Amino acid sequence: MIHEIVDSPQYGPETDALRKLLADQPDHPGLDPYQALLLDREELPDPAVAGERDPRVTVEDLAIELPGRTLQARIYRPSPQPRPVLLWLHGGGFVGGDLRDIEFATSGIAAAGNVTVISLNYRLAPENPCPAGLQDVSDTLAWIRANVDGDGRIAVGGQSAGGALAAGACQLARDAGAPLPDRQILCYPVLDLHPAADWHEWYFGARDIPAGAVPLQAATLAGLPPTLMLAAGRDWLRADALAYAGRLEQDGVPTRLVEYADTMHAFLNFPAALSAGRHAVELIAADLRAAFG
Repeated sequence: MIHEIVDSPQYGPETDALRKLLADQPDHPGLDPYQALLLDREELPDPAVAGERDPRVTVEDLAIELPGRTLQARIYRPSPQPRPVLLWLHGGGFVGGDLRDIEFATSGIAAAGNVTVISLNYRLAPENPCPAGLQDVSDTLAWIRANVDGDGRIAVGGQSAGGALAAGACQLARDAGAPLPDRQILCYPVLDLHPAADWHEWYFGARDIPAGAVPLQAATLAGLPPTLMLAAGRDWLRADALAYAGRLEQDGVPTRLVEYADTMHAFLNFPAALSAGRHAVELIAADLRAAFG
């Protein structure tokens, strides 16, 4: 397995400054956790930390009609010609997040990677607990094959909880004998059970955990797509990324692991404040160009 360390003298100070800025943000006093969550979902990202959409792409909002539900998505095209399609999944601990939070990354990957990116708002807990989001991703991959004018090649990727859903959807496709994505890109993903995490009860609760929902618990990772794994050196989920990358390699899946030293979780959400986020967008784009030719 290729394990690369990306480091810069800027990463530590930038991370410290952003963490202080985020810690100083006011919460929602007097609201219960669910009310606060609903407010957080509606807040637009601050361009001073989240950056802005890449002007080189055209953008279109989509309504993806699936059995029993309609999902909102946004498609980023670097040009009208058919090209590989990347389904991208935001983070947010399975209970928050929105495609609006990550437009710097999704539009930048489309422009620099020469791919069409579809950014999906999958269903969130607690209204839609596990495995609703995972089923959304699996069904959307099938929808893309039937409805999007690509060149037949598909990748799937995501950040944090979105990385878990991307990995889980690949496992479900493999186990069902369905067409697999050609590549998976997993950025600081949640891949194991973490009962102490705030989102665990809302997402998993006391339900039986279905196949694919906890990717690290799969019996084997053989047969999964070639993988790009991104990890952050100052992330409590770093161990998930390293463990999954190691198992992929052991099970014969070509895997590239890139670790951003001295950088925090969710760094792709804050590219205007964290140069690691800007670097990662270019790295993912270059990886896709190399994978798809």
